[in-house]
Amino acid sequence: MVAVTVQPTPIDEPISISVVICCYTTERRAALAGAVDSVLAQLGAADDLIVVVDGNEVLYRDLRATYVSRATVLMNSSNRGLSGARNTGLQAASGDVVVFLDDDAKLRAAALDAVRTAHLDAGVVAVGGAVHPEWHRGSAPPWFPPEFGWVVGCDYRGLPTDGAEIRNPIGAAMAVRRTDLVEIGGFSDRLGRVGTLPTGCEETLMGIELTRRDPAARIVRRTDFAVSHAVSADRMTVSYFVRRCFHEGRSKAILTRMCGQRSSLASERAYTVRTLPTGLWHARRHPGRALALVAGLISTAGGYLVGLARHTSRGG
Repeated sequence: MVAVTVQPTPIDEPISISVVICCYTTERRAALAGAVDSVLAQLGAADDLIVVVDGNEVLYRDLRATYVSRATVLMNSSNRGLSGARNTGLQAASGDVVVFLDDDAKLRAAALDAVRTAHLDAGVVAVGGAVHPEWHRGSAPPWFPPEFGWVVGCDYRGLPTDGAEIRNPIGAAMAVRRTDLVEIGGFSDRLGRVGTLPTGCEETLMGIELTRRDPAARIVRRTDFAVSHAVSADRMTVSYFVRRCFHEGRSKAILTRMCGQRSSLASERAYTVRTLPTGLWHARRHPGRALALVAGLISTAGGYLVGLARHTSRGG
């Protein structure tokens, strides 16, 4: 009797994607249109686009009339702010993976294909993309240090290389397995931007909670999941730079109280010890850039200390 070996049938289950774009102002309407168009051009048959409007009825009506059947347009049904808007999008999503995109960030070619490919690895729970700045005047201000690209929500010098594990993605381009994000409760509304207040760290907390829930889970950086992120003129000023650094420090103080210093500041310690000193060396012939680098560090540290002090004064 001849034994017959039966080969298992390959399972062809393409990964479906829900893209969530959160917005709040008509001032970025043109940029939002670019973001939406870049997504619609890459959606597959099983994918969908969800646009969540945070507290702007005029913008909501406009988008509902413009996109009709091409996108699901929702008002934020959670607490005001970016975290609440993202959670509203998460609740409406049906894809295996949820891609979160800023309203002024456009997908580059084949970006969603890169998301699908990355999530074919069952051990990958989230992916951070490459966020390329699209400066309002064509280039960064001469004084702007590349180590502080995070100030404008973009890549910065010192980021891990393509394929490396990271603690958390940059919020302008991140993809997360939907069921895992739901199981950690989505995004905390104790963190994140509300209107124009330049706070953050909700992505950091998300990354920490995902790996706490499953220590074997990996968050990776994939540079072929790429976006072009518009940097408006108002974010190219020294005053915005300092203010954003200060509020990042305050957000880190909140995060530290929630997660402890070890989890919250591990990446920041390496950044401060390795990236910033070499940044000063690179800026040795550019006094303005060197000064901005030092001012950024001082402002961020000051915000962190103020955040801790306020918590202590409240008896926390």
